[in-house]
Amino acid sequence: MTDLETVRSEIASVDAREVLCAEEAGQQLLVDLDSVLQERSLNRLPDWAFEADYGRERIQQFFSCNSLNAFGCEGLSLAQGAAGAILHYLLETQKGVVEHIRSLVTYHCQDFMALDNNTRRNLELTATLNDQRKKGSLLGVLDGTVTAMGGRKLRHWINRPLIDLARICCRHEAVAELVEESLIREELREALDGVYDLERLNAKISMGNANGKDLVALKKTLQQLPAISGQLGELSSELITELAVNHDPLQDVLELIDKAIVEDPPFVLREGGLIRDGFDAELDELRQICRTGKGWIAQLEREERERTGISSLKVRFNKVFGYYIEVTRTHVAKVPEDYQRKQTLANAERYITPRLKEYEEKVLGAEEKMVVIEFDLFQQVRCQVAKEGKRIQQTAEVVANLDVLQSLAEVAHSRNYVRPEMDDSSQLIIEEGRHPVIEAMHLGENFVPNDVSLDCEENQILIITGPNMAGKSTFMRQVALITLMAHMGSLVPAKAAHIGLVDRIFTRVGASDNLAQGQSTFMVEMTEAANILRHASPRSLLVLDEIGRGTSTFDGISIAWAVAEFLHNNPQVAAKTLFATHYHELTDLAVTCSRVKNFNIAVKEWNEQIIFLRRIVPGGASHSYGIQVARLAGLPEEVLGRAREILNNLERGEFEEQGQPRLARSQQPRECTVEPQLSLFSGADDPLRTKLQELDIAHMTPLEGLNLLYELQKMV
Repeated sequence: MTDLETVRSEIASVDAREVLCAEEAGQQLLVDLDSVLQERSLNRLPDWAFEADYGRERIQQFFSCNSLNAFGCEGLSLAQGAAGAILHYLLETQKGVVEHIRSLVTYHCQDFMALDNNTRRNLELTATLNDQRKKGSLLGVLDGTVTAMGGRKLRHWINRPLIDLARICCRHEAVAELVEESLIREELREALDGVYDLERLNAKISMGNANGKDLVALKKTLQQLPAISGQLGELSSELITELAVNHDPLQDVLELIDKAIVEDPPFVLREGGLIRDGFDAELDELRQICRTGKGWIAQLEREERERTGISSLKVRFNKVFGYYIEVTRTHVAKVPEDYQRKQTLANAERYITPRLKEYEEKVLGAEEKMVVIEFDLFQQVRCQVAKEGKRIQQTAEVVANLDVLQSLAEVAHSRNYVRPEMDDSSQLIIEEGRHPVIEAMHLGENFVPNDVSLDCEENQILIITGPNMAGKSTFMRQVALITLMAHMGSLVPAKAAHIGLVDRIFTRVGASDNLAQGQSTFMVEMTEAANILRHASPRSLLVLDEIGRGTSTFDGISIAWAVAEFLHNNPQVAAKTLFATHYHELTDLAVTCSRVKNFNIAVKEWNEQIIFLRRIVPGGASHSYGIQVARLAGLPEEVLGRAREILNNLERGEFEEQGQPRLARSQQPRECTVEPQLSLFSGADDPLRTKLQELDIAHMTPLEGLNLLYELQKMV
């Protein structure tokens, strides 16, 4: 990783709960990463734990290998150091019990679409912006998974969309096939519904923490695998065929657990009741001794009653004295000489006999021995299952991917999504696209779909104007979400879509103060914009909402104009851009920048009120309808009236005599001087204005009027 933004992005993508860093890591580094380290556990390790040589040694020792070529990290010193530090930490904290780690995979950031933390937050990919809830996010809409593994895998797909065209198309093909094969999809969902969390079970078994119920849960999961295999055999898409090949039903593991572990084992391992009858001969013999105990006690009781003539004689057991014979005081005289007094009670005496003591030792010894044998047998079964951890993990991966595919197919079928056409071009064309989350909310009005056409040749930057609440942000976010969904392998909410590969999605939507770092709203906004301009490429998609609004009007317009020009004129940063603004002056960019196009959100005016049509149409908005929106918000009528008066005073032309936008006029380099802030409510006096104010038109002849007009024309 080459910069802090990439580090932030990866921590957010992984959704790490724990972060390791070197002991001497700079405090400034931690401050810079504060936004993603919040609510995550941060643990410091000695600096030497991150050294490449130590990492290499630790990896080779752990995996019993002489080379790192098999892991793809040969020559990657930072990767070796990171892996070594993680292994060091796990071995220290888990007391060496990490057998479930069976391989090491080298991960490259460039294999996936880059999504910074702001983009994930602004697009509400896995949690809502306000309350961090899953419901209302893209994950909440797409998650129709029925297993815990599938839910985690879907989150991973959303956070790491692919940029490999072949892999993307394989996912699209698989989802589209499951959409068509609705019966197979339903049967697959039913089979998956009985699957427990194989990944977590495998980890518990490998680390020696699994109890009997965990093994039974694994068995019940394995019992579902044949049904899943049967459904896979009915499908032909490349990805599902590949999953079917890697799908191991683990029949031997199923048979072992079924033969060894009872159907409803206790939670506690050292109280017995874990192992089935017939699994171990010695255990069966001891159980037989214990099971015949009740019959033996009843027989002994009958014999002693006949021998002594004491009809109330009873043979009992408690944990303090073991087995004993109880005789009431009225019959003490009849007690035989071989009875040995054990305890005296108020109304009875308790005795033991050599025969009873011998039996007690035999039965109690059998019970204690049974518990020990059952625990040992359980450990043997658990260790044997743990040896198949790699196979279990592979099957868990297959099941998780299948669950995600069927989930995406289920959502696509129920919400009428279509398969996007993907290629290596710069085109991004969406016909009748819809916002996947808002569409699913059922807000009381039909969602209005919209088209968009972006490319790097003619339609690179779309300037989108229109009033607040009209749907500018919704439109831009839906384009970004549809693009992301296509790259993660999902079908998309549209009538049709043609999407060229996108390497990154950036969003600059809204801002707030960062008081911890002493940054104002505008500073946060400019920092995010600077990051975008430094990292965007012609393959990127930019969503810029209200650039420059955090400062004064003239400063904001100037910055927004310059940003748009930079994106248009710089070949290295010529990204496809959706640029929403209330600065109508920016629509003049289309005059001087050939790849800038103007669009606006259509509205209808009626009786000084506006109706939002939610439709994106070509051209710039005539005005912002801010006063009408203020009316909807409930501002007092006297405030609205005064606002209309001020607005009329401010409206004026913005083009030069030559027809060029004033903002497009280039200035020669000059010494930078601090100029006073321009006022919106006053203008400098000029001769033309003064002349007009002095005129007395009522007493002017026609000839004088023509002469004056000629004079004014020369002044202009």
